[in-house]
Amino acid sequence: MSTNFELRPDFPPQLGLIFICFYFLTSFGFSQSNIKQGDSTYLVPYLDKIIVKANLETQTDEYQYRNQDDGTRIHLIPNNVYRLFLSLDYEFLGVSVGIVPRFLGANSDEDLKGESSFTDYRFRFFLGQWVQSLEYSKVSGYYVKNTGDFVPDWTEGVDPYLQFSNLTSSKYGMSTSYVFNPNFSYRNIVYQNEWQKKSSGSFVGTLFYDYNTFTFNELDIDSKERFFNIRLAPSYYYTYVMRENWFASGNLSPSLGIRFSKSTSFDGTTTEVETKSYLTRSVSTGLNLGYSSKKVIFGANLTFNASWYNEGQNSRTENDRFYGVLYVGYRFEPPNVVKKLFKPFTGN
Repeated sequence: MSTNFELRPDFPPQLGLIFICFYFLTSFGFSQSNIKQGDSTYLVPYLDKIIVKANLETQTDEYQYRNQDDGTRIHLIPNNVYRLFLSLDYEFLGVSVGIVPRFLGANSDEDLKGESSFTDYRFRFFLGQWVQSLEYSKVSGYYVKNTGDFVPDWTEGVDPYLQFSNLTSSKYGMSTSYVFNPNFSYRNIVYQNEWQKKSSGSFVGTLFYDYNTFTFNELDIDSKERFFNIRLAPSYYYTYVMRENWFASGNLSPSLGIRFSKSTSFDGTTTEVETKSYLTRSVSTGLNLGYSSKKVIFGANLTFNASWYNEGQNSRTENDRFYGVLYVGYRFEPPNVVKKLFKPFTGN
């Protein structure tokens, strides 16, 4: 089951919302000099340096739906092997763009798995012990990883997978984090725009809130699900500085939240609308090994994340992911024109 994929390269108009948020945030003119800083013997901030970085990760947007009565499940996954994020950070602002690089195996085996597209834009604001992030992402084109459970005599690597090229998911998300220990650098292990010089740990409270759409238009069925998630994650992070430049860190992050869902489907004659709310649960843990100096940063981390919620007495949605990230970056002095542009907001 496969249809032709239609490439849509248009710039998403929803990014206007992000730019509006950026305008109002920067218009308040937060000054880094008025924000409490940690002990300089524990961490060194590099907000006054431009940091360019590349992240290569194996994370994908996977969905698993399980029928608890008979144990059957369907596993949907896009045809993306790797994702590349290019980012730039300076002072209180960070920006990154995510793409799927074809030269690294993106959309491999298109004749068997179909074609997928991926778009991701992220903005982040650093305000002392607070971190605010904004995100827009979109994925189109999925295939059924467990096709053999539905097609008799199906042979992996020979027969095409079941494909849903018109299945699209999009996300407009934000998160607000607070680091309780000012001597612990959350930014060192997540964004790499600080340098943790002494071992330290901290609780990090994060509130996630996002709006998502899941659309399907195929086989004479036109359906759309909209859902809003809000969840709180009380996490704990610890960084062990092995040597002056080398560090290892770990974290554990359970979370509990609520999902409000509205689904609409049209089969050519009848429109059905359904609204529901769910209690969501998730737990995430990760390990990070990295190197940080005045100019060069690089490292790798592994993350496992499990999330689930019950859609009813007989069905459950699960999403278990294990993925890795490689990153490398470089810090350098900003040009004078950039310093002048940010001076009204930083006071530097």
